[in-house]
Amino acid sequence: MSDRIVVMEREQKSLVLSDLTKKMVFISGPRQAGKTWLARQIMQSYSRALYLNQDNEQDREVMAHQAWASNTDLLVFDEIHKMPNWKSYLKGIWDTRPPGQTVLVTGSARLETFRQSGDSLAGRYFHHRLFPFTPAEVAALGTEYTLEHHLSRGGFPEPFLAENDTEANRWRRQYLDGLIREDILSYENITQLKAMNLLVELLRQRVAAPLSYQSLSEDIGVSPNTVKHYIEILEALYIVFRIYPFHHSIARSLKQQPKLYFFDTPLVEGEGQRLENLAALSLYRQICLLEDSDGQRRTLCYLRTKEGREVDFLLVKEGTPELMLEVKSSDRTLDDNLVYFHERYRFPGVQLVADLRLESAAGPLQVRRLLDFLRHEAFRIHLRMD
Repeated sequence: MSDRIVVMEREQKSLVLSDLTKKMVFISGPRQAGKTWLARQIMQSYSRALYLNQDNEQDREVMAHQAWASNTDLLVFDEIHKMPNWKSYLKGIWDTRPPGQTVLVTGSARLETFRQSGDSLAGRYFHHRLFPFTPAEVAALGTEYTLEHHLSRGGFPEPFLAENDTEANRWRRQYLDGLIREDILSYENITQLKAMNLLVELLRQRVAAPLSYQSLSEDIGVSPNTVKHYIEILEALYIVFRIYPFHHSIARSLKQQPKLYFFDTPLVEGEGQRLENLAALSLYRQICLLEDSDGQRRTLCYLRTKEGREVDFLLVKEGTPELMLEVKSSDRTLDDNLVYFHERYRFPGVQLVADLRLESAAGPLQVRRLLDFLRHEAFRIHLRMD
């Protein structure tokens, strides 16, 4: 990674340091999003911290025998979910730790999705999700990049800070190959690797559209349930995320067609789809950051009626719809569907336009520059809804 990453201190650092004084902390997120770098930055705030990685043979021996000094004040366990009965192991470490010792756990896959046997860790940890850089985080760190930079480089630290597009493209090719060949195979014994490869390619073309598992199954040659299972694996590994149409009944919402987005925006094909993916990732990252820090449940959804009226995004806090957002490349005329949902349900809305000369920032329906909205304080105020 570029040395410039050192300048860009992650926004979660202070939150994690605060939470470590109270409980264990889990940091999960996409591969190469900067979890290990953040963990090592946090270690600098301790005098006797120790980093242990389950993928390292010597570290596994230390972990197996708990062979660390009793005065170690911070234990960092990386990829520990690969250890059999890791939950019981962590529970034992935490419950028998000496005074002043705390624990930080990092992992690429969603730690909470693993179902190994073991005692519950409920009440013993806080969870933080670390995502790629978004315009809001970069702006909060005192740096700003163009919209084109965010769209072409994505938010993963190495390509985002690479010296040129060639280096960024080389990283992306290796990253995608590694995800499919290593992470997916290590997560589960997938025998149809060709089908998984084809699914990823098809999903890159279907970002921002309601997903049909049946249609994908016909294109790939596997059952709809297999397609759904493969997408669940991609989601568990933080390669993609899904959002669902808003419904007051969660069960009914999950039965409807989701829309899918990638954590690495440049993987998305199509200019409009890539723009919407950047907005989706920025919104999703922000609500996760707020949810992890204050515990209030937030959801990113979309709006769709039986007649086909649709709005790209709806921000929901504790089950209550708060704000609609529609993404456009250049159209400043208010979208008919924003107007429809506002008139019927009184939801406030913002139309986010990539190429916009004049904003309309007054009233319940606004037209805003997409990048400025994703970057700055208005974006955070809308999402906090305090």
